[in-house]
Amino acid sequence: MPIQIRITSYGTGHNDPPHATNPVVVDTTALRNPPEDPAVRRQLTQLTGLNPDVATYVMNTPGAENLVDQARRQVEQRIKRGDQHIDVHVHCYGGRHRSVAIAEQLGQQLRGHGRVHVQHRHISQPILPSRPR
Repeated sequence: MPIQIRITSYGTGHNDPPHATNPVVVDTTALRNPPEDPAVRRQLTQLTGLNPDVATYVMNTPGAENLVDQARRQVEQRIKRGDQHIDVHVHCYGGRHRSVAIAEQLGQQLRGHGRVHVQHRHISQPILPSRPR
């Protein structure tokens, strides 16, 4: 039976997180967020992390590649110990930009390890006001 890897992106601001037993959790909130950046707000906010411009913006944030690498290594460790079903939860505040871009990048890197399914729980939800500080 092939290994099953389910990657779910979501926004914590929706108070509707996915459920799984012992998922790999990836917190993308430290990465640059298009709605909070005046330089790209108008151009990128209405798009999602599936858009190449948004994905490039997120992945060019210092630390983004490292975040993906750490998550990939955690999944690979679980595969080595024999896990057949692995859930990965990738979150940001709104679930439309950072978490989507990182989830997609991680999914691409894990495709050779088994069946990878990437889903975006809040990608179609309205853009949330800036997160509380």
